[in-house]
Amino acid sequence: MLETVVIVLHLLAAIAVIGLVLIQQGKGADAGASFGSGASATVFGSQGSGNFLSRMTAILATVFFVTSLGLAYYAKQKAGLAGSEGLPDPALLEQQAEQAAELPELKEAPKAVEKAASEDVPAIPAE
Repeated sequence: MLETVVIVLHLLAAIAVIGLVLIQQGKGADAGASFGSGASATVFGSQGSGNFLSRMTAILATVFFVTSLGLAYYAKQKAGLAGSEGLPDPALLEQQAEQAAELPELKEAPKAVEKAASEDVPAIPAE
């Protein structure tokens, strides 16, 4: 239940941060306003939207960071539970594969079986 809440908060914070970054004007946008393309009356007062939007972006970025840490914690818990339920450890499987590759008799075994099988098959008489 709590994990679902963290995931929803994480997604909402990500979307909000993207939206706030896209809304903000760059530092070079003031030059365009002097030529008549900018609005003189701003919604957020005479200082512009920099202060309010910057703070909101910082707050939402912090929420995104904290929820990322929370999701990492849940992922670590689930990985620990998977190991305790008898599921094989990927590192152990890799180590076993490397050990099997190092044994030369295991490499030659399929060839010996194939050779023995070909000797056991009787030849077809030619007519």
